[in-house]
Amino acid sequence: MEKLIEYILQFGNLNPQQINFIKSKTTEVDLKKDDYFSEAGKVPKYIGFVLEGVFRCCYYNNKGEEITHYFIDEYSFVSDQQKFEAQALSSEYIQAVTDCKLLAFTKKDWDALSNTIVDWDRIAAKITQKCLSDAMDRRSPLVSEDATTRYLSFLQKYPMLINRVPLSYIASYLGITQQSLSRIRKNIR
Repeated sequence: MEKLIEYILQFGNLNPQQINFIKSKTTEVDLKKDDYFSEAGKVPKYIGFVLEGVFRCCYYNNKGEEITHYFIDEYSFVSDQQKFEAQALSSEYIQAVTDCKLLAFTKKDWDALSNTIVDWDRIAAKITQKCLSDAMDRRSPLVSEDATTRYLSFLQKYPMLINRVPLSYIASYLGITQQSLSRIRKNIR
């Protein structure tokens, strides 16, 4: 719980009553490896703050291939924010790559924060902006780099994930086959 509060306080000031109110609106959720936090075709139920574990956001392209477009690990928010706010059907999956523990907010509880804490909308907007910015920073260099450089960049940006995430997900994220990833890994050892 303290990690969540520390994270939120980076984006604005809260008094002790507001902090206690936030704490009262969270629910601890445990997900097993391969469980979905959010699924395509369904309305996202939660916004979560990851305490332990790794999630991946993925979708299926028009060829039916599974594409991982980013990972979310500890002390970050996880959600399909736009669809959660609009209570609309999601077009992507958020899946637990490892066993995960998180603090979750339902839409009702998230709205209660907005309606009760004066500065909450501004704080939430800053958190959302940081999450989007982080996702873009991780994703945009992948477009122009060769496969080896993309893998080395992945190692630099996600040093703690390489032994926690299946190679098939990493290959999908990098836009290469698992065989190509194996070759690259063998060549850089």
